[in-house]
Parts: sequence; C-alpha cells; structure tokens
Amino acid sequence: MRSITLKLIAGFVVIGFVSIIIIVVLARWNTRTEFNRFINDRRGSDLVTSLGEYYAGHGSWDGVQQAVNSQVVTTFQGPPPTGPRPTYTLADPNGIAIIDGAGFRAGDPVSPRAIQAGIPVQVNGRTVATLIMERIPFPNTPREAEFIDRTNIWFLYSALGASLVALLLGILLSRSLTRPIRELTRATHAVSEGDLTQQVPVRSRDELGELAVAFNRMSSELSRSVNARRQMTADIAHELRTPLSLILGHAEAVHDGVLPPSPENFEIIREEAGRLEHLIDDLRTLSLADAGELSISLEPTPPQKLLQEVTSLYQYQAQRRNLTLNVQVTPPLPELQLDPGRMTQVLTNILDNAMRHTPEGGSIALSARLVSAGIELSVSDSGPGLAAEELDRIFERFYRADPSRHRADGGSGLGLAIARSIVQAHGGSIRAESIPGEGLTVTVTLPE
Repeated sequence: MRSITLKLIAGFVVIGFVSIIIIVVLARWNTRTEFNRFINDRRGSDLVTSLGEYYAGHGSWDGVQQAVNSQVVTTFQGPPPTGPRPTYTLADPNGIAIIDGAGFRAGDPVSPRAIQAGIPVQVNGRTVATLIMERIPFPNTPREAEFIDRTNIWFLYSALGASLVALLLGILLSRSLTRPIRELTRATHAVSEGDLTQQVPVRSRDELGELAVAFNRMSSELSRSVNARRQMTADIAHELRTPLSLILGHAEAVHDGVLPPSPENFEIIREEAGRLEHLIDDLRTLSLADAGELSISLEPTPPQKLLQEVTSLYQYQAQRRNLTLNVQVTPPLPELQLDPGRMTQVLTNILDNAMRHTPEGGSIALSARLVSAGIELSVSDSGPGLAAEELDRIFERFYRADPSRHRADGGSGLGLAIARSIVQAHGGSIRAESIPGEGLTVTVTLPE
C-alpha cells in the first residue's frame, strides 16, 4: 500500500471501527447496568411506599419483621426476589437495624455511610427510618432480555451506519488532504526535469498552504537564480572576449608586420591585459564573498581618516575633469571596527561610479555621520541620477544603467556588486537614493 490516500482512508476506517466497537461495548454494558439500576430504584421507591404505609397504619415498627417474612410488605412488581433473607433492611433514626437483611441483623448498628446512601422513609414529613438496599442482579426475565436485545440490535445498526459514514468521510478528507501533496509532487518532478516556471495553487492557510507558498517562492528564486547565472555567464564571456580580442588582434598584427612594434601598440596590449587582470580579480572577490570566504581583518579606524584617504586618491582625476571633491564629517564620530583595505575598495568603487557619471564642472561629496543604526558613509554626485526602478538593480553584477555605454568608459559592472558584498561581510548595509536630474547618493551603513 504505497498511496498516502489509501493509507489515510485505512487509518480513518480503523480508527472509526475501533471507536465504534468501544462505544458499542460500553453502551451495551451501560444499558444493562442502567436498566438494572432503574429496576432497583423503582423497587426501592415501591418499598419505601409500602413501608411508609405500614408505619402509618401501625404507628411503629413493631411486627415489621414478621410482615416482611410473610410478604405483607411487597414491592410494586410483586414478591421480592427469592432468597434466604430479604435484600434490604431498615435503620431507625438512631442507626440501629430494625429487620434482618442486606447483611445486617436486627439490633446491629448501621454505619453512617450506609445510612447516607440509603433512602429515607418519611411519614407526615418526618423520617422514621432509612431503607438500606442491596443491589439485586439483573433479573434476566424474558421481557427484560427482549428489551436489552432490541437495544443491542439498534446499537449494531448504528455502528454499521457510523462505519459507512466514517469510510465516506475518510475518502473525502484523504483526497482533500492529499490533493495539494499530489500537486506539489507533480510540480517537483517538473522542476527536476528543468521546468522552472512551476507554481502550485495555495488552497489553504494551514501547513500545506505554507508549504505551497514556500514551494512557489523556491521555484521563483530558483528560476531567477538560473536566469541570473546564465546571464552572468554570458556577461563574463563578453567581458573576457573584449580585452582578449584586442590583445590577440594587436599581437597578431605586430607579429605579421601589419602594425609596427611601437610603444603605442605595446601599451594597448598592456592596458587590455591590465583590464583583463582587474576583471578576473573582481570575479574572484565576488566568488569568495559568495562562498563566505572573503577575508576581513578588522581594526579600529576613524571614519574621517578613511574618507580623507580615499579623497586624496582621486584629487588628480578630479582636477583633470574640473570636478570638486568635498569631505563632510559631522563630529564627534566613534572609531569603526572594519578592514581599512576592503572598505577603501568599497568607497573607491562607489567613487569610480560617481566620477564616470558626473559631468565636467560638477561636484562629489563624501560624508560621514552618526545615526541610530551606526555610522553612515555617503557618496553623493551631481550627475543625471537614476530612475526609481533602477536604484535596486545597480548593485547587480554587470548591470549598467546605460547599456549603450562602452565598457571602456562604463567599467565592468562589478564595482557596486563587490561593494555590497564587502559591506555585508562587515555586517552593514548599502543603499542608493536618487532624484532624476539631481544626482545619485550611495550610502553605506556600518554598525559601531
């Protein structure tokens, strides 16, 4: 039996049968017990009436033993049960047995517990004695036996009907429970065969519904990851092909004599080889960050010193392009526990991006300030800015806001992705804010 549906149905049926059997057995026993109790209670009520009439007629209990023995005092149904002695006794108000029976002899003291469980015999509103009764066994006369048999038959029919209902409900419930599982199974097989577009309907808000939501999220993320990997592979191939083509082309041209072996041609080969080496270093940094193996050596570093050192690296380029570099620090700022080399790489990658997109005569500001989440390091430029839908994507690998820009001018597209990986390795976060036409601000938040 491999189907979970059949297992559930079998489980429901077994539970139903076991429950029904237990109910039938208990009901049969309880019916017999309650019927016997009813007979005893009725007998006790009739005895109390007969004994009360005897006391009212005689004014005392004198001679009651002879009346009981001669069956003058009887139950409503006729003579009391046969036996060597009565199955009841009377206790006077002082707790002394008046007649023989129920395990007592006349004159024996009756325990308070037995009196409390007895039935008071009242005459004119006054308790004159207490009836102590033994529970007689089930009489098992034809009428009583017939009543019990009819009751048991109805219990049997009810049990069979309940079993059928349990079977039907088990089938419906098991199919309802296993339907999402079957859908998930089919979708999982499809994903394993390469179809990453699979989504399953969410039919409930219970654990199965949460499983469906998790599967849909996983499928979407897997599809996105696979597409991103394919795109990244294509981008890496394109990025590597461009400098390699230039290096091979110039080397072959110099080798064949098409180009002279001049310093200018060798400089082109050297620059493209350097660009290729830089791209490979960036890819290695990203792969280490993805594997969680990016080395970070933390040491206390003043934020102002870090910004000033980065700014000094770009002063010459800024002067050549007539750009203004400003450092704005809001004191006092505590020292940060960070890797100065890695964080310098973050800021230079952000600053490279700002330098490329800030027009001549513009300005770039590096700032640091204390916030509730830690220290914010920001780089703001006066370039054209970005649309809102592009802000989150600028940290993706090989993403370029202007696809028409040549890589020689626009970089490899890995700088901000590397910056994000390094910042996250420090336990911080990075974000971009922009108003189109008013520049771009990239902010790094680091914990104190």
